[in-house]
Amino acid sequence: MRPILYFHFMKIRTGFGYDVHQLREGLPFWLGGIQVPHTHGALGHSDADVLIHVICDALLGAANLRDIGFHFPDTDPQYKGIDSKRLLAEVMRLLRAKGYEVGNIDSTICLERPKVNPHIAEMQRVLAEVMDIPADDISIKATTTEKLGFVGRQEGVAAYATVLIVAA
Repeated sequence: MRPILYFHFMKIRTGFGYDVHQLREGLPFWLGGIQVPHTHGALGHSDADVLIHVICDALLGAANLRDIGFHFPDTDPQYKGIDSKRLLAEVMRLLRAKGYEVGNIDSTICLERPKVNPHIAEMQRVLAEVMDIPADDISIKATTTEKLGFVGRQEGVAAYATVLIVAA
């Protein structure tokens, strides 16, 4: 018979986020809190920063605080064109008000072009500043879809994030 193990650790929770946005020519491309030079940008009610949106959703989900659309509905004109860093700051306020801190974030951006790797360190720096956590706690990876699907046809961008939060 397997022994029963009792753990007396801090309470931890995980969350997952997923988001997509269409790409349109001539729009600014906000990704990870920075403007990335490109001919196309993401279309959305806010600044359409897909990376920040998945991080927000993952954090809200981990804390059982619903999702980004619940807190910042695209039917509310006050969020039209809003800088997603402001949304992330509010999510962090909600998370901390519920007694949690971020353990770590692991995220992946799916995009054919532009190449994301040259911008990752700056994204980590900006996100860490907004969230008031160490940049080392924010992993950002990028991949293509090998020219498959809407990402492969350069019609859109997708992102995923998992987070670990810890009771403070």
